[in-house]
Amino acid sequence: MNIQLSTINNRKRQNSSVGKNKLIDQKALWIMLIPVLAYFILFKYLPISGVIIAFQRFSPFKGFLDSPWVGLQHFISFFQSVYFMRVLRNTLVIGLFYMIFAFPAPIILALILNGIKSVRFRKLSQTITLLPHFVSFVVIAGITLSILSPSTGALNAVREMMGLEPVFFMQESKYFWWIYTAVRIFKESGFEAIIYLAALIAIDPSLYEAAECDGAGRWQQLWSVTIPCILPTIIIMFVIRMGKLITVSFEEVLLLQNEVILSTSEVISTFVYRRGLVNADYSYATAVGLFETFVSMVLVIGSNTLVKRFRSESSLW
Repeated sequence: MNIQLSTINNRKRQNSSVGKNKLIDQKALWIMLIPVLAYFILFKYLPISGVIIAFQRFSPFKGFLDSPWVGLQHFISFFQSVYFMRVLRNTLVIGLFYMIFAFPAPIILALILNGIKSVRFRKLSQTITLLPHFVSFVVIAGITLSILSPSTGALNAVREMMGLEPVFFMQESKYFWWIYTAVRIFKESGFEAIIYLAALIAIDPSLYEAAECDGAGRWQQLWSVTIPCILPTIIIMFVIRMGKLITVSFEEVLLLQNEVILSTSEVISTFVYRRGLVNADYSYATAVGLFETFVSMVLVIGSNTLVKRFRSESSLW
């Protein structure tokens, strides 16, 4: 018995010494990790303490400690305001438009690029579709507004050639959701398709050979081999995107919206900007932002739970 205990203790000492040696050998990697940790601590974790002002009537002159507490007053005011249903509806509709139209776009693009036989043409096509991602959205928004201009826009010029009246696209609320979704598809589909292209490359070619031997055509191979193989990647991206369903990009919406179409273009993020920075109502804006974060967390947990119930191996956790 004593011999066994001594053997176990010796093994533990050996394992601990091996672990210490590995840490020493990986010193360079730990040093490289310091800037990453510092970034997340300084810009991601420490600012979380600022959400305390959502429950205060915050004054920059009094600070966090001396500002009076108001509890859930800002949340109640937001829920009872005339803006609540409007910004919530716009945010959810834009998010749903993205899930319906923009989310499948990179998957379809990746399948098309993967199906191109010519390597040179495939690389050229991928480069062309990838370029808009690296262009500033300020430029993309400017091009969009120029194309949709009622006087000098290319789209209205084509309509006039067809004998149709020009349309004021950016001054009619009903067009904004479609315009924003189209711009998002144009800008990000090529970049997001890289993830699915990587999943497509990882598929074992013998699966296609076996399907071809069984007489499967290209469409049958697509539905029987390609889609099932990249389905875990699609599900993971879907769960991640569900967390961003209500977190519509602030810069992109702000650059495309104007005072005339606020009824459909005002989302939670732009509402927080106007109320917090423009009107200097920091506590109210923080409460609205905290509500947005809470809903995003619920969506991620809910979608992951749903995926885990039907396909546990594809869930995030």
